[in-house]
Amino acid sequence: MITFEEFKKAEIKTGKILSAEKVPDADKLIKLMVDIGEETPRQILSGVALHYPDPSVLVGKRVPVLANLPTRTIRGLESQGMVLYAVGEGFVTTVEPATEIPTGTPIQ
Repeated sequence: MITFEEFKKAEIKTGKILSAEKVPDADKLIKLMVDIGEETPRQILSGVALHYPDPSVLVGKRVPVLANLPTRTIRGLESQGMVLYAVGEGFVTTVEPATEIPTGTPIQ
């Protein structure tokens, strides 16, 4: 369990996936470029390649992004946040807003 105060520290924003490509020599990783309303899109590595064999299907999707994680280096590539997915038994899927909203809109 976390407290509500701890949860409020999570900065979740609406992002738009601009590009998606498989990371060479990595079975699970996809490199995403995601616009979250900042001057420069963020590079985010996502371990969903087994669920998205054709990463191009992710391009254009609006997704929640955990934006205030420290940058991590994975396989020599920087990951500047985390895309959030719905995960269940045998599936991983994007979670998209029901209506068109501006990129960078905070999710609370």
